[in-house]
Amino acid sequence: MEKKLAGQIAIITGASSGIGAGVSKAMAMAGATVIVNHPVAATEAAAAAVLAEIREAGGTGITCQCDVSKEDEVKKMFADTISRFGTVDILVNNAGLQRDAPFQDMTLEQWNYLLSVNLTGQFLCAREAIREFLRRGIVPARSRAAGKIVCMSSVHEVIPWAGHANYAASKGGIMMMMKSIAQEFAPHRIRVNSIGPGAIKTPINHTAWDTPDAEAKLLELIPYGRVGIVEDIGAAAVWLASDDSDYVTGTTLFVDGGMTLYPGFSTNG
Repeated sequence: MEKKLAGQIAIITGASSGIGAGVSKAMAMAGATVIVNHPVAATEAAAAAVLAEIREAGGTGITCQCDVSKEDEVKKMFADTISRFGTVDILVNNAGLQRDAPFQDMTLEQWNYLLSVNLTGQFLCAREAIREFLRRGIVPARSRAAGKIVCMSSVHEVIPWAGHANYAASKGGIMMMMKSIAQEFAPHRIRVNSIGPGAIKTPINHTAWDTPDAEAKLLELIPYGRVGIVEDIGAAAVWLASDDSDYVTGTTLFVDGGMTLYPGFSTNG
C-alpha cells in the first residue's frame, strides 16, 4: 500500500472498535503514526488489541484514554501527543454513541449525554487540532495542508430517523459545524470534511445485519446491494486526509451504497 500519510501523526477518537478501529488500521497502513483513542479504563484492552494488530502489520502508534466530552481530558490528549510526537497532522473525529428512545419518552439525560459525546466532543477535539495547525502552519514535507480534520457524521445528517432524534440532531449539528469551520479556516490551508457512513457492519448496529432476515430487510435501503464494512470507511478517511484530496474541503463524502438516494422512490415512490 502506498504510504500517502507517511510521517504524519493522526488522532482517531473512539478507535477501540468499529469504524474507529478500521480507520486507525487504514491510516497506519498508509504510513501515519496513529493515536488509538478510547474513552475509559474498561476499553483499554480493546484499544490495545487494535494497536497490536497495527504493529503486527508493520504500523506504529499508541493508545490514549480520553473521554472526548471532557474538556480537560481532550486538552491533555493533544498536549501529550504534541509533547511525544512534536505535532498533530490529522484528526479523525469519530467517537460517537446512540441512546435511542421514542421522542415522547426520551429523557434529558439521553439527549444531553449523546450530544456531549457526538457533537461537543467533536467541537473540543477540532478546536485543539485547529489550534495546533495554526501554531505549526504548513510543512511541505509533511502535507500540502496545514492540517486535516475528518468528522464522522452519518447519512442521518440528511435522512430523518424516527426514534433517534438525539442521534440525528447530533449528526445534523456535525454537518454545520464542519462546514462552518471549513469556511473559517480554509484561508489557513486547514481542510475540514466529513464522512457520512450508511449501514456499516459494526457492534453498534449488529442487530440490523446479524441474521439473514435482518440483513435482507436492511438491503432494501441500499441500492448497491451490500452492507458496508469498516474498510470502506477507512479507505475514504485515508483519501480525505491525504494530499490526493487537497482541493476538497467543507463537504460530506457519503459512503453508503446509495442509501442517500432514497431508494423508496426508485419506482416512482
